[in-house]
Formats: sequence, structure tokens, C-alpha cells
Amino acid sequence: MLNGKSLLITGGTGSLGKALTASILERYPSVRRLVIFSRDELKQFEMAQVFPASKYPAIRYFIGDIRELDRLERALEGVDYVIHAAALKQVPTAEYNPFECIKTNILGAQNLIEASLRTAVRRVVALSTDKAAAPINLYGATKLCSDKLFAASNLFAGARDIRFSIVRYGNVMGSRGSVIPFFLERRKSGVLPITDPAMTRFNISLQEGVDLVLWALEHAAGGEIFVPKIPSYRITDVATAIAPECKQEIVGIRPGEKIHEEMITASDSPNTVDLGNYYAILPSSGSISLAEYRKNSRARPVPGGFSYNSGTNETFLSVNEIRRLVSNLVTNP
Repeated sequence: MLNGKSLLITGGTGSLGKALTASILERYPSVRRLVIFSRDELKQFEMAQVFPASKYPAIRYFIGDIRELDRLERALEGVDYVIHAAALKQVPTAEYNPFECIKTNILGAQNLIEASLRTAVRRVVALSTDKAAAPINLYGATKLCSDKLFAASNLFAGARDIRFSIVRYGNVMGSRGSVIPFFLERRKSGVLPITDPAMTRFNISLQEGVDLVLWALEHAAGGEIFVPKIPSYRITDVATAIAPECKQEIVGIRPGEKIHEEMITASDSPNTVDLGNYYAILPSSGSISLAEYRKNSRARPVPGGFSYNSGTNETFLSVNEIRRLVSNLVTNP
């Protein structure tokens, strides 16, 4: 798919961007150009020590901010595919700096859409979050707006050969700012803070996230939100798996935080199909009807009123399973 093609990753120095880079360079050794687009020169310098241009001649490190349309247009010259991973993601930061989050997550998304339509880009896959489903915090609300922008962009693509789609998944295991590295650090103190003992979260590995993005890049019809079928975990089980000797201290949930996360709401169910390993939420108005999409993709409808919630998920990780995953994460960071 990517051999002989040019691809750009916004937010390319983040955890997913680096994992995508590693997978793309391994799977597609003849990729023509791989552009790492981000605004942090230090992170680009550090990433270049792992993926130097001398060893990987296709790679480019491009300083830029998705808030700047002109810079995006310049970066997208000659690019075939785009993976949009740039965002302000920390919930407390977004609550305290709301318009900064809006400028990056919403206005930045629209800038990317306009720049893609003005250039020769053919496919765009944007990353979403479980917090975009029935959002209760600003971060989730901005990502919901971003999802709507990307899905609607297919309606005014005109005669251009371009498709916009979205992937939505839960917490990436071991990613920066997530609970596992936090608990690993805090276990030295003998006390692990638990927001709520009933709290659950979806869990996906970094490689599973990479596989979903690349799959969507190849198979999207345009406008879908792809959701992977992944297990949940209980926050208390994570604490027990990491530090069974530690006291678990209940500290209460933070502003804008849910007890359970949701990736597909019951309101989405009429437009949701089952693709086997993934679900797809189709836009309510699009160029492909639900019946046509089901026929072309051999998808099955979901039951009426279906929702995909971390608290009612059919699959939960056990304490031992979490412990094995954490051990592997620590051994192979």
C-alpha cells in the first residue's frame, strides 16, 4: 500500500507516531517519503537518533504546527496519505486552557482538511478517543467536533480522489500520562491513589493501535469511525497487578472524568456495523448508504440500542493478564 507512496504523520514524535514510523519502515521498505510533522524540535532531534535519515533516506523531519494552514499546505506538497495524530490530550490541561485546546483540536483539524483538499492528498485517517463519545469534558468535546469535521469533509471533496476517516480507541497501554507508568512510579511510596474503585477503562496496545490505523488507511470508504474490539480493565485490578503490597487510597474522580468510558453510544447503534475485528460508525449522511456499505464490506448490523462501554464490555483483563502485559511493557518499552 505505501511502497512508492508519500505519507505524513502529524504529531509524529508522539508515542503512536514513533510506533507507526517503526512499523511503516519495516513493512514498506520502498515508501517514497515519510514526513514527521510536529512543532517540537527537541523531540524531532531525539527521534532522529532512532530513525536517522542516513539509514532511512525516506524520512523527513518537518517543523510545523497544525494551527498554521500555510505551513500545513507546504508540508503536504506531494503527499499521498496523512495520519493525523496531533492533539492536546490532557483532560486537566484542556479544562484550564480551553481555547488553546479548541485551536489545536478543532481549528487544527479544519486546517488539515483544507490543506489536504488543496493538495494531492488521497487518504486521511484522523485519531479520535473514547472520550469523544457522549463527552463530559472539553477534550472529548473538541475531539467529537474534530470527528464530525473529518466525516463531513467527504461530502465536499467534489471530484477529488480523497477519503477522510477516523479511528477511535481507548487508553493505549503504557502511553505517556496513562495510569500504568504512573502506578509504576508511585509504588515506591507504598500507596496508590485510586480515583474510584468502580472505575473501568478500555485497553489497547500501541501495536494494536498502529495496526488499526494502517488498516483504516487501506480499507476506509470515507466517513467511518472505526472502533476496535478490545478488552477492559478495572483500575483496582491494575493497581493490584502492579503493586499488590501497596495500599489503595480512594481520592475521588477528577473534573471531567467518567467512571466508565464509552466508544459507541446507543444513539450511534442505528448507524453502526460489525466488521469482525472492528466496529464502524457510519455518518448519518454520506455518499454510501448503510445497506450498500454492509453489502460491500460484508458487515453485520449491531442489535438495536447497542452500546460499547468499558463497564459492560464482554471481555475484561484479569489481574494475572494485566501483570503479564505490564511485565512485557517494562521489559520491552
